[in-house]
Amino acid sequence: MFDLTAIQTALREFQLDGWLLYDFRGNNILASRVLDIPENQIGSRRFFYFIPVDGTPQKLVHRIESAVLDHLPGEKEIYLRWQELEAGVAKLVNGTQTVAMEYSPRNANPYISRVDAGTLELVRGQDVRVVSSGDLVQLFEATWTDRQWQLHQEADRGTQAAFERAWGFIGQTIRDRGSVGELEIQQTIMSHFAEHGMTTYHPPIVGVGPHSGDPHYMPTEESSAEISEGDFVLIDLWAKMDQTNAVYSDLTIVGFVGESVPDVYEELFQITVNARDAAIGLVRSAFSEGRVLQGWEVDQAARDVIEATGYGPYFVHRTGHSIGQETHANGTNMDNLETREERRVLSRTCFSIEPGIYLAEFGVRTEVNVYVDENGQVHVTGGLQNRVLPILAEH
Repeated sequence: MFDLTAIQTALREFQLDGWLLYDFRGNNILASRVLDIPENQIGSRRFFYFIPVDGTPQKLVHRIESAVLDHLPGEKEIYLRWQELEAGVAKLVNGTQTVAMEYSPRNANPYISRVDAGTLELVRGQDVRVVSSGDLVQLFEATWTDRQWQLHQEADRGTQAAFERAWGFIGQTIRDRGSVGELEIQQTIMSHFAEHGMTTYHPPIVGVGPHSGDPHYMPTEESSAEISEGDFVLIDLWAKMDQTNAVYSDLTIVGFVGESVPDVYEELFQITVNARDAAIGLVRSAFSEGRVLQGWEVDQAARDVIEATGYGPYFVHRTGHSIGQETHANGTNMDNLETREERRVLSRTCFSIEPGIYLAEFGVRTEVNVYVDENGQVHVTGGLQNRVLPILAEH
């Protein structure tokens, strides 16, 4: 729910003169969510909504969609001609020095870069300094309610149960007929989600042997490989409860089709376990000490562990991503690889911790979810896998 008082408090904390929210045809989903505009009400004309650090918000809307922001507080100005639009933008930011927009310098964080360069030129042409609204966005779009935390815990139980069903199906099918296809496992997991009131935007990853060494491998009718005794298997799955405003659980577990796990798999997996635990440990210590923590620091804590073993070149993705109503949501990512994530790790946000090492023969990954509550307590969901699962010994 839109909370003007909370937004203006945040603007004072971040030392900003205001927040200029802009959208055209749903290109800025972040603005729409902050402003409580339903996704099925995307308009066809540009609008601006300026929230000053003090005082009354100002609206700039097109004549044929003049009611688009009527649910929000503030004074409304209507434009028709492009000249009126440009004059209206100048009026919105008149007297301000620094405003936030959904912009990232040099597109360093593409999750935030939702405002086009031309619109930025228009605003900057008023002698206004534009800065990224990254921390503002996650404060009002990526933080969870108590209900969402409850829904995440429910989804966590469902996803962990999906793993149990998948491993059990692998073990039993291999005993019965000698092998099972990756696609069969994927379909079994999707059936589990449907039977337990869960939904997902995409089927899970199920990779055997070399396929587990591809971080984003997806089995298809053409690519699906058979899993047999002696094979290494990675499963990465994500789902949420099929309810309004539900949030995801996103987990990865690895297993070996046998009664004991060869050292070659276990030794590599233990490196990722140590990296995961280093990242979680940093989050816990930062919040315990009450210090600001940025996403890049968490990534680096995990990456340092892997690089110290010589496997740094094989850790080819960030340590974690924001989790919310989308699997990859709009809060802080744990990233110092693809981007230098300088947004802060905030209370009431959730993210994955998922270090991996990917070789040509096989790849290992461990993934859990971390939620920091309103009191700074750090919760880890998904369980902490500390050894490669010996599938035939346990299922």
